[in-house]
Amino acid sequence: MSTVTDSVDTDVKAHEDHGPAKGLMRWVLTTNHKDIGSMYLWFSFAMFLTGGAMAMIIRAELFQPGLQIVEPAFFNQMTTMHGLIMVFGAVMPAFVGLANWMIPMMIGAPDMAMPRMNNWSFWILPFAAVMLISTLFMEGGGPNFGWTFYAPLSTDYGPPSTTFFIFAIHMLGISSIMGAINIIATILNLRAPGMTMMKMPLFVWTWLITAYLLIAVMPVLAGAVTMMLMDIHFGTSFFNAGGGGDPVLFQHIFWFFGHPEVYIMILPSFGIVSAIIPAFARKHLFGYTSMVYATASIAFLSFIVWAHHMFTVGIPLIGELFFMYATMLIAVPTGVKVFNWVTTMFRGSMTFEAPMLFSTAFVVLFTIGGFSGLMLSIAPADFQYHDTYFVVAHFHYVLVPGAIFAIFAATYYWLPKWTGHMYDETLAKVHFWMSFIGMNLTFFPMHFVGLAGMPRRIPDYALQFANFNEISSIGGFLFGTTQFLFLFIIIKCIRGGEKAAAKPWEGAEGLEWSVPSPAPYHTFTTPPDVK
Repeated sequence: MSTVTDSVDTDVKAHEDHGPAKGLMRWVLTTNHKDIGSMYLWFSFAMFLTGGAMAMIIRAELFQPGLQIVEPAFFNQMTTMHGLIMVFGAVMPAFVGLANWMIPMMIGAPDMAMPRMNNWSFWILPFAAVMLISTLFMEGGGPNFGWTFYAPLSTDYGPPSTTFFIFAIHMLGISSIMGAINIIATILNLRAPGMTMMKMPLFVWTWLITAYLLIAVMPVLAGAVTMMLMDIHFGTSFFNAGGGGDPVLFQHIFWFFGHPEVYIMILPSFGIVSAIIPAFARKHLFGYTSMVYATASIAFLSFIVWAHHMFTVGIPLIGELFFMYATMLIAVPTGVKVFNWVTTMFRGSMTFEAPMLFSTAFVVLFTIGGFSGLMLSIAPADFQYHDTYFVVAHFHYVLVPGAIFAIFAATYYWLPKWTGHMYDETLAKVHFWMSFIGMNLTFFPMHFVGLAGMPRRIPDYALQFANFNEISSIGGFLFGTTQFLFLFIIIKCIRGGEKAAAKPWEGAEGLEWSVPSPAPYHTFTTPPDVK
């Protein structure tokens, strides 16, 4: 134990010696997990605003039928870059930032296992993001082939900047793999004495499983973009049917990465919500062990469902059946989680501060996204839904409440711990309600236009879709502008304000690691000593 204390003292001493005096270099060279976590979070928010600005361009163009604001080619670049930036620049770095901040504290570790690699894995990100965004200013424009960059559309018909895009993806992948290795090493090796695996907070569990997913699938993406590079520059024909290749091969490789990637963006959210709901219900989390096994089951199943994105490419009937049933099976462990969250809330002494509001919205809206996913899993029905706005509605109902709302919830929940100040609760509730209304106004109408046949990624549309698109665009502008209020709340909190109590959530904060897990047996009857 003295070794740990000595290392903490050394770290504090180094921080004091090289801190304020070095100014900017403190942030460039820091190996402190809290500094690196903060940099991840600020970077992800910058990328969130950048990707959001691109979404605003998309919604402005779709406000009414006809081409009025941007050219179709630029519209395609916006749809591509919006998806890539939100996935690789906003959501994933935000979760890594939360992991950096919280995991060492949750498991009683002095820092991450490999602090220098931690610094490196962050500093790769801004350069990769700049390279990705810079493609928009190159000859021929940025990537215009969708965030899924299907070959041969991207290899034979993509702009010259595709090569830079491939390099940026490689760098983003390297950063993710290093971050994942660090998180696994930290959790497996640096837990405090007595903290067994089944006593870890669920946020730690979900990140441990997510890190293994990252290590498994990021090399697959690297392989796909390397094959693209070979097809573009070295005369190979991996994805070109004219040279004996197979365009569908790209889809198999991409979605073998792409579907687990969706769960990489959602599993840490499950851990966040599993920390917040018990705290604001003033109860232990119901079914801790089942939550751990459900998370592991979802992670395993995510590897055997990739071709549900490919029902329309002509896979054999037996393949369609397998992928249909495997996809439906994911609803079981997901349903276990939703049941446990709702049961935790049942008969709890709930209060609805901002973290709980976002967490409750997460449970409700993520469930809606799950139901529309179940509809998409039905192979014959998917032929009707495929490549329509119904798919856009589905994955945004999963990812906006599922990832973005969970990040908001975590930020509000842990801000008092991070800054020592309480945020402005009234403004935070305004932020929640405007985000909630804006998000639903944006994406719910997309279910209807999608079922009616409106195709995605097209800058123009038939007149009968005009009203719903107008509502979606208004909702999008509301959701987008609201995030500047979030920025204001964060800066206001950092700069000062009401001093946070040691346990700001009325003694509930820290519940998930201040009591033994799993929670004691609960019959939902009132104990005899409680009147």
